[in-house]
Order: sequence, then C-alpha cells, then structure tokens
Amino acid sequence: MNHFKGKQFQKDVIIISVGYYLRYNLSYRDVQEILYDRGINVSHTTIYRWVQEYGKRLYQIWKKKNRQSFYSWKMDETYIKIKGKWHYLYRAIDSEGMTLDIWLRRKRNT
Repeated sequence: MNHFKGKQFQKDVIIISVGYYLRYNLSYRDVQEILYDRGINVSHTTIYRWVQEYGKRLYQIWKKKNRQSFYSWKMDETYIKIKGKWHYLYRAIDSEGMTLDIWLRRKRNT
C-alpha cells in the first residue's frame, strides 16, 4: 500500500521534512524555512500533519533497519599521517561493514 498516494508533494519532500523535524531540534517553521530556501513552498501546518501521520511509521522503519548495529560491532585502529604528524584513527563498524563512528586522536591514551 502506498501511503503517499494522493499527496500534493512528492514522497521525498515529505520524508525529508519529517526527518528534519525529528532528527534535529527544529520547529515546524524552521523546517518550512529550510524547505523554502530549497525552492519548496509548504506551510508549517502541513509539516505538522506530516509529522503526525508519518513520524511513527518512519521511526519504526529506522528502528528495524538499525537494530542489527547494536548487537555486533568491531573497533578498528590504525596509525595515519596527517600534514606530517602521526595520528590514531579509530573506526567502529557493524557486522555489515557500515561505519558507526570515527575518532581521530593524536595520542593513543585519550
């Protein structure tokens, strides 16, 4: 079933605007302004309705997709040279090879 059928805006616009609201601590008017800067004229009340309609569903999809990364992950350490100075590069990866986090440190004990 297509949940976006009959909407005035494309699926991508709806997902991006709901994602901006949920991911970052933005108001509906802030999201409206961001979309307006990108050439999309949408009302803040429309964004509110999208969040109410699609917010829970998008969260469930995200949770289902990212569930695996919390169970199995590995830490990789390497020593690299940046602008003539040596640094430690740490990378956390999950079982599928997706990068979870990256740290760059000058000393190994930090």
